[in-house]
Amino acid sequence: MKILLTGVTGYIGKRLLPVLIELGHEVVCCVRDKNRFPKDGVYKNPKVSLIEIDFLKDINSSGSSLSTIKNIDAAYYLIHSMSSNVKDFGSLEEKSANNFIKLVEPTSAKQIIYLGGIANEEKLSKHLASRKKVEKILSTSGIPLTSIKAGIIVGSGSASFEIIRDLVEKLPLMITPKWLNTKHQPIAIRNILEHLTGVLLKRETFNKSYDVGGPDILTYKQMLLQLAEVRGLKRLILTVPVMTPRLSSYWLYFVTSTSYMLAINLVNSMKIEVVAKNNELENMLGIKPISYKEAVQLAFQKIEQNNVVSSWKDSLVSSYVDNSLFEHINVPINGCFTDKREKEIKSDVDQVVNNIWSIGGERGWYYGDWLWHLRGFLDKLFGGVGLRRGRTSKTEIHTGDTLDFWRVLAADKENKRLLLYAEMKLPGEAWLEFKIFKKNGKNFLQQTATFRPKGLLGRLYWYSVLPFHYFVFNGMAENVINFKMNL
Repeated sequence: MKILLTGVTGYIGKRLLPVLIELGHEVVCCVRDKNRFPKDGVYKNPKVSLIEIDFLKDINSSGSSLSTIKNIDAAYYLIHSMSSNVKDFGSLEEKSANNFIKLVEPTSAKQIIYLGGIANEEKLSKHLASRKKVEKILSTSGIPLTSIKAGIIVGSGSASFEIIRDLVEKLPLMITPKWLNTKHQPIAIRNILEHLTGVLLKRETFNKSYDVGGPDILTYKQMLLQLAEVRGLKRLILTVPVMTPRLSSYWLYFVTSTSYMLAINLVNSMKIEVVAKNNELENMLGIKPISYKEAVQLAFQKIEQNNVVSSWKDSLVSSYVDNSLFEHINVPINGCFTDKREKEIKSDVDQVVNNIWSIGGERGWYYGDWLWHLRGFLDKLFGGVGLRRGRTSKTEIHTGDTLDFWRVLAADKENKRLLLYAEMKLPGEAWLEFKIFKKNGKNFLQQTATFRPKGLLGRLYWYSVLPFHYFVFNGMAENVINFKMNL
């Protein structure tokens, strides 16, 4: 079959693509920015093709994109526009869904498959209400719709799992809001993928909507305690009735790796009971539900094996602004301050490349890590992303990934170049680039920090941190070429 897959750079899409390829399907990946599409692994498969479409802009149904997908059999809608502005993501999601319909209606698609959220309560959060609205919009097309609706998805790198993990691993004692007693029905990421692929062109599921969940109905408090049990940790959790949604959002924001705007949306949704109405789809598809504890154990196995396929942190919703990578991939020259270091590489070049590709996260920044952590802490205080996002893999980097408070704009290992764009709060814009080149028969590392200030405040900021830059950037370049990993 030929499948159109949207949201392919998101948490679910990155995991669904290899499964579809393994099942023998041809997949057309629909992305907003081609620069975010990896160029290795499954993405190089001859059965994978790529089209670039921004569903937040008007869709031309007669354009070249239509000729590429006119003979598709089915389309997955996995787009989620959780924007930086808590007030506008609903309208963005509606616009995206309507444009998706404009794109697929003229094709030969026989089915649209949508992954939404369980929304059975009368009073819904803006996030859940928006998901429900999207389902209604998609159902208006002439193409049969199959809706899979889930609550908390448990898997390595999922937003809910990582937030619960952060809380458990960082706080021996938690004073928590009363919504921790809200009931939810978590589901393992493996079961989600089984549902999404199982309904593919299955006529019995056409124009049907299914709630899906795991075998356990738990409160957030129970989920926290069960994850602690799996990790061999003892945790004490006290709930109080006086913590407002705003205070709850700040609590999540400062303790976990979530952005503040995402924390607001999550808190508003966490207050709503999310329990599946039915699970007959499991029997129809022969799916064995995975318990919450087992799902947590499987997630940690992937983490320990450094085999996390996708993470919510690599989605643009983890940023405090929704930046287009393409706009920043060309590093400016005029009106910028730069700090450029060139160091001769007298050791193994491949080792230096591996050092660059391992920067940030647990490895750190090779010099003055306490200063980097202080900068991350200050960034959190001012509403930025801070350092807690870390990195998805300890050794691999792909275009579009997050790297602490940076976003990867280019990760070209073949040409030995890594370009990062700052997503921290700044009175300007910042880039950090590493590349290896030859000069007079010798190998050199060129490390360049570029800052484009905004107004007088931006210039004052650069000069205020200049003394730290002298030591930090020089020490970082020196250690990148000399650091040897323990094998």
